[in-house]
Amino acid sequence: MNNDDLNQTDSFRLDDGGQSAQEELRQLVHLADQSIAMLRTQQDLLRQQGMNVPSSVMSAANAVAMTLTGLTTAISGSQIELRQLRALAETTALMTSTLDVNDVLNNVIDTVISLTGAERGFVMLKDETGKLDVRVARDFDRATLDSSEFSVSSTIINQVVETGEAVLTDNAGDDPRFHQQHSIMRGAFRSILAVPLYAGSEVIGVVYCDNRILAGVFNQYELNLLRAFADQAAVALQNARLFDAVRAQLGEIARIRDLMANVFASIISGVITLDLQANILSLNAAAEQMIGVTAAQVTGVSLWQVLNTPDAAFREKLAHVQSARTVERLDTQIDIVSLGQRDWKITMSPLQNTDGTLQGVAMVLDDLTELKRREEQLTTVRRYLPLALVDNIRSVDLAGFGGQEREITAFFADVRGFTEFGERLEPELLMQIINRYLGAASDAINRYQGVVDKYIGDAVTGLFNTPLNPQLDHARRAVRAALRTIRAVSALHEHLDAPFHLQFGIGIHTGNAILGNVGSAERREFAAIGDAIDTSKWLQEIAQPGEILLSEATYTLVEDDFICESVPPRAGAAPDEWPAVYRVTRRKRHTSSMPAVHVD
Repeated sequence: MNNDDLNQTDSFRLDDGGQSAQEELRQLVHLADQSIAMLRTQQDLLRQQGMNVPSSVMSAANAVAMTLTGLTTAISGSQIELRQLRALAETTALMTSTLDVNDVLNNVIDTVISLTGAERGFVMLKDETGKLDVRVARDFDRATLDSSEFSVSSTIINQVVETGEAVLTDNAGDDPRFHQQHSIMRGAFRSILAVPLYAGSEVIGVVYCDNRILAGVFNQYELNLLRAFADQAAVALQNARLFDAVRAQLGEIARIRDLMANVFASIISGVITLDLQANILSLNAAAEQMIGVTAAQVTGVSLWQVLNTPDAAFREKLAHVQSARTVERLDTQIDIVSLGQRDWKITMSPLQNTDGTLQGVAMVLDDLTELKRREEQLTTVRRYLPLALVDNIRSVDLAGFGGQEREITAFFADVRGFTEFGERLEPELLMQIINRYLGAASDAINRYQGVVDKYIGDAVTGLFNTPLNPQLDHARRAVRAALRTIRAVSALHEHLDAPFHLQFGIGIHTGNAILGNVGSAERREFAAIGDAIDTSKWLQEIAQPGEILLSEATYTLVEDDFICESVPPRAGAAPDEWPAVYRVTRRKRHTSSMPAVHVD
């Protein structure tokens, strides 16, 4: 060894800012090799001069060289191990920092392939039925493999799942444990490494990696490393699954909350919730309309500021709900600042949380104001209409009670000879007989949905096409009612003695009339005033017993359905003053080419 070599050796040291330990060891090995070579050269020169280098010097030099080589190998392995451990720590931190299952699985398999030198890797997880499902399949380029590349050793996978133990083979084709396994032999697998994924004591899946080209890729160190990694991955995977479950539950809770909010908002009844001090917590859209304010305006405001002077019963029941936790109901009148007096039906219930703690009161409100107003109107209507018609009346129809001009058909029927007839009977019997005749006419009017207007002594009037019974064919209905009246009288005669046989004279006219309520505040009646009434009364007056007379206006509307004949001027009427009058004889029977018409 010359001085330059010695100086180089002396100058060699590990400095903090210099090369890495591995590089410095390589330099030491190189210097040792050079020193041994120099010793051998010097030994040859000394032998030529009859001298020799002591054997212990060469042995020591060789030992130093071997030691340095071993240290180099050990440090290289340690650095590889250190890089793997760092990668494991970094990946574990990354896995535990994400709560997305797919991200966790991708991190798992990419790290497995990177740390072990595998060609490809798979993560398989059990589904709800316990069947293994390939969730992630990646290669060394971090590319996702499609299903056609999911060829794995089912034998090893099943063994890991059943035993819960890892499997390592450096050459599966030559491994005596798997000689009889067709999936391994057919797949020509070389290096295989598979470890279980545990959740507690349960195997929830498998991390599998292989190399179909090279044998001996994996050893015990990769196995131990992968076991530690799988433990961390299982924890991260469980956390991600739990997070997904919680997120799904929160999503369901949010969906139910939104649904309940929509239901709350769409409830027809008003809903108001109060705290224990009767401050408003919430109210739905129906309650906003009933009170005349928005939720934003009154939330947190005392109920007593919104409702003017509710009665004592209201306050007492509200207090009783809080003290006894019972459900209370009442009908009351409430004075609303912006709407005036309203009729409410109120149901109060205790508002409790899940543990039963009383939070306040929930009130369900039904505004009966319009309903009561309508009921009052219908009570009036029932005086004029049969029940079947009343049930079909819409609220808009009731507006006609205030007064309305429209075309109607008026029906006027009077019992002929009733005055002389009544003089011969006792009052009680007289009323029985006349009521039977008036009932026959009234039933006929009701049959065709006319309004029985009035009973005037022995006469009855009926109205068709009023606001209570709008009809397009009102003239036709009135004539059919008249024909039915005449037939009903004939049927009545079969049950009455001859002295009690009477006949109606009936007049019908179609024209305009004013319809509405008339009378005083104490007594009001629905009435029709105008030409339609006057003309139908005149026609009735000139009608003979059992005769139905029509005005020209009505005849024009019904001539296609009824056989009528013109009536000449009668006694006391000049021909030039006699309007066109028609007598109804019967209903037409249409030919087979015409639609069939039912004859009553």
